Amino acid sequence: MPSRPAKVVAVAGVLLALGVSGVACVGCSAPRPTTLGVHAGRLNDCPGSPNCVASQTTRDDEHFVEPLTFSGDARLAWQAAVAAAKELPGASVVEERADYLWIECTSRFFRFVDDLELQLVDDARRIDLRSASRLGYSDLGVNRARIESLRSAFEARLRAE
Repeated sequence: MPSRPAKVVAVAGVLLALGVSGVACVGCSAPRPTTLGVHAGRLNDCPGSPNCVASQTTRDDEHFVEPLTFSGDARLAWQAAVAAAKELPGASVVEERADYLWIECTSRFFRFVDDLELQLVDDARRIDLRSASRLGYSDLGVNRARIESLRSAFEARLRAE
Protein backbone atom coordinates (compact mmCIF):
# COMPACT_ATOMS: atom_id res chain seq x y z
CA MET A 1 0.00 0.00 0.00
CA PRO A 2 1.45 3.43 -0.97
CA SER A 3 2.52 5.74 1.82
CA ARG A 4 0.63 8.95 2.55
CA PRO A 5 3.29 11.19 0.88
CA ALA A 6 3.16 8.98 -2.23
CA LYS A 7 -0.63 9.37 -2.38
CA VAL A 8 -0.33 13.16 -2.01
CA VAL A 9 2.21 13.27 -4.84
CA ALA A 10 0.00 11.08 -7.03
CA VAL A 11 -3.10 13.22 -6.39
CA ALA A 12 -1.10 16.41 -7.01
CA GLY A 13 0.16 14.96 -10.29
CA VAL A 14 -3.35 14.08 -11.43
CA LEU A 15 -4.63 17.56 -10.51
CA LEU A 16 -1.73 19.18 -12.35
CA ALA A 17 -2.37 17.06 -15.43
CA LEU A 18 -6.06 17.97 -15.36
CA GLY A 19 -5.20 21.64 -14.94
CA VAL A 20 -2.77 21.62 -17.85
CA SER A 21 -5.20 19.77 -20.10
CA GLY A 22 -7.93 22.22 -19.06
CA VAL A 23 -5.77 25.16 -20.08
CA ALA A 24 -4.87 23.41 -23.31
CA CYS A 25 -8.53 22.76 -24.02
CA VAL A 26 -9.39 26.41 -23.41
CA GLY A 27 -6.66 27.39 -25.86
CA CYS A 28 -7.84 25.11 -28.60
CA SER A 29 -11.53 25.79 -28.05
CA ALA A 30 -11.36 29.55 -28.56
CA PRO A 31 -13.86 30.39 -31.29
CA ARG A 32 -12.66 31.69 -34.63
CA PRO A 33 -13.11 35.44 -34.89
CA THR A 34 -15.81 36.54 -37.31
CA THR A 35 -14.37 40.02 -37.82
CA LEU A 36 -11.10 39.14 -39.54
CA GLY A 37 -10.39 39.96 -43.14
CA VAL A 38 -10.08 43.11 -45.20
CA HIS A 39 -12.60 45.85 -44.42
CA ALA A 40 -12.58 49.12 -46.38
CA GLY A 41 -9.22 48.10 -47.85
CA ARG A 42 -7.57 47.42 -44.46
CA LEU A 43 -6.96 44.70 -41.92
CA ASN A 44 -8.51 45.30 -38.49
CA ASP A 45 -6.69 47.44 -35.98
CA CYS A 46 -5.29 45.86 -32.83
CA PRO A 47 -7.26 45.96 -29.58
CA GLY A 48 -5.82 47.82 -26.60
CA SER A 49 -4.26 44.68 -25.11
CA PRO A 50 -0.57 44.01 -25.84
CA ASN A 51 -1.22 40.66 -27.58
CA CYS A 52 -1.45 41.97 -31.15
CA VAL A 53 0.81 43.62 -33.70
CA ALA A 54 -0.15 45.04 -37.09
CA SER A 55 1.37 47.11 -39.86
CA GLN A 56 -1.75 49.22 -40.34
CA THR A 57 -2.43 49.95 -36.68
CA THR A 58 -3.29 53.48 -35.65
CA ARG A 59 -3.11 52.61 -31.96
CA ASP A 60 0.54 53.14 -30.91
CA ASP A 61 4.14 52.01 -31.43
CA GLU A 62 3.72 49.02 -29.09
CA HIS A 63 1.33 47.45 -31.61
CA PHE A 64 3.08 48.57 -34.82
CA VAL A 65 5.23 46.38 -37.07
CA GLU A 66 6.61 47.33 -40.46
CA PRO A 67 4.87 45.73 -43.44
CA LEU A 68 6.75 43.39 -45.74
CA THR A 69 8.05 45.44 -48.67
CA PHE A 70 9.30 44.47 -52.10
CA SER A 71 10.41 46.10 -55.32
CA GLY A 72 9.98 43.35 -57.88
CA ASP A 73 7.02 41.44 -59.20
CA ALA A 74 4.06 41.58 -56.78
CA ARG A 75 2.92 38.01 -57.55
CA LEU A 76 6.36 36.58 -56.83
CA ALA A 77 6.58 38.57 -53.60
CA TRP A 78 3.11 37.37 -52.58
CA GLN A 79 4.04 33.75 -53.34
CA ALA A 80 7.19 34.12 -51.21
CA ALA A 81 5.20 35.60 -48.30
CA VAL A 82 2.51 32.92 -48.46
CA ALA A 83 5.07 30.11 -48.61
CA ALA A 84 7.00 31.59 -45.68
CA ALA A 85 3.80 32.00 -43.62
CA LYS A 86 2.70 28.43 -44.28
CA GLU A 87 6.03 27.18 -42.89
CA LEU A 88 5.64 28.95 -39.53
CA PRO A 89 5.37 26.63 -36.51
CA GLY A 90 1.81 25.47 -35.95
CA ALA A 91 0.52 27.16 -39.13
CA SER A 92 -2.76 26.05 -40.66
CA VAL A 93 -4.43 27.94 -43.53
CA VAL A 94 -8.00 29.07 -42.88
CA GLU A 95 -8.50 31.27 -45.95
CA GLU A 96 -6.32 32.00 -48.97
CA ARG A 97 -7.12 34.39 -51.81
CA ALA A 98 -5.06 36.16 -54.46
CA ASP A 99 -4.41 39.10 -52.10
CA TYR A 100 -5.31 37.84 -48.60
CA LEU A 101 -4.14 35.02 -46.33
CA TRP A 102 -5.45 33.98 -42.90
CA ILE A 103 -3.50 31.41 -40.95
CA GLU A 104 -4.12 29.98 -37.51
CA CYS A 105 -0.89 29.47 -35.57
CA THR A 106 -1.31 26.95 -32.76
CA SER A 107 1.24 26.82 -29.96
CA ARG A 108 2.81 23.45 -29.34
CA PHE A 109 2.31 23.01 -25.60
CA PHE A 110 -0.89 24.73 -24.52
CA ARG A 111 -2.49 24.73 -28.01
CA PHE A 112 -3.30 28.46 -27.91
CA VAL A 113 -4.39 29.80 -31.28
CA ASP A 114 -3.23 33.12 -32.76
CA ASP A 115 -4.53 34.57 -36.00
CA LEU A 116 -2.04 35.74 -38.63
CA GLU A 117 -3.28 37.78 -41.59
CA LEU A 118 -1.46 39.04 -44.68
CA GLN A 119 -2.84 41.47 -47.25
CA LEU A 120 -1.13 42.24 -50.56
CA VAL A 121 -1.23 45.91 -51.53
CA ASP A 122 0.67 45.58 -54.80
CA ASP A 123 0.32 49.20 -55.99
CA ALA A 124 2.09 50.27 -52.77
CA ARG A 125 4.65 47.41 -53.06
CA ARG A 126 3.88 46.06 -49.60
CA ILE A 127 2.23 43.21 -47.73
CA ASP A 128 0.39 44.33 -44.63
CA LEU A 129 0.43 42.07 -41.58
CA ARG A 130 -1.58 41.43 -38.44
CA SER A 131 -0.92 38.78 -35.79
CA ALA A 132 -3.15 38.57 -32.71
CA SER A 133 -3.82 36.20 -29.84
CA ARG A 134 -7.38 34.98 -29.41
CA LEU A 135 -7.14 34.64 -25.63
CA GLY A 136 -5.41 36.42 -22.80
CA TYR A 137 -4.05 39.88 -22.30
CA SER A 138 -0.32 39.59 -22.94
CA ASP A 139 1.39 37.27 -25.41
CA LEU A 140 4.92 37.83 -24.04
CA GLY A 141 6.03 39.05 -27.48
CA VAL A 142 5.01 35.91 -29.37
CA ASN A 143 3.10 37.72 -32.15
CA ARG A 144 5.91 40.23 -32.78
CA ALA A 145 8.45 37.39 -32.87
CA ARG A 146 6.22 35.50 -35.34
CA ILE A 147 6.11 38.52 -37.67
CA GLU A 148 9.87 38.98 -37.49
CA SER A 149 10.40 35.28 -38.23
CA LEU A 150 8.04 35.61 -41.19
CA ARG A 151 9.94 38.71 -42.36
CA SER A 152 13.28 36.89 -42.27
CA ALA A 153 11.90 33.91 -44.19
CA PHE A 154 10.20 36.19 -46.73
CA GLU A 155 13.38 38.18 -47.36
CA ALA A 156 15.44 34.98 -47.69
CA ARG A 157 12.99 33.66 -50.28
CA LEU A 158 13.15 36.92 -52.26
CA ARG A 159 16.97 36.82 -52.24
CA ALA A 160 16.91 33.22 -53.48
CA GLU A 161 14.73 34.06 -56.50
